[in-house]
Amino acid sequence: MRILHTMLRVGNLQRSIDFYTQVLGMKLLRTSDNPEYQYTLAFLGYGNNPEHAELELTYNYGVESYEMGTAYGHIALAVPNAAQACEAVRAKGGNVTREAGPVKGGKTVIAFVQDPDGYKIELIEREFDQVVTL
Repeated sequence: MRILHTMLRVGNLQRSIDFYTQVLGMKLLRTSDNPEYQYTLAFLGYGNNPEHAELELTYNYGVESYEMGTAYGHIALAVPNAAQACEAVRAKGGNVTREAGPVKGGKTVIAFVQDPDGYKIELIEREFDQVVTL
């Protein structure tokens, strides 16, 4: 088994696609519109399934916002340098909600950014060849 995708409901599909592609460097992999059931899907990622997990953005016609609730946590991305990633996100108009620094009680360097719908994305500093450079 493996994770194929994570789905997020968004209030403005193009705004969210722009954030994930222009700020976080993902690629728009495919879209599908379903007027009969009034929703549009956009799949984004750093590569296609099955080699890479994808992010599914779901826009339900006419719904501009959702309540976050308290159960949702965050999406995590590996980056080579969390501080530099924060600067890149900020330079592209993104919202940094926690600057790079060690996780409480540990040594791993993390940071958090927030997408236009309020979803949190954790940036985890990792040293390996398949990390995201923002």
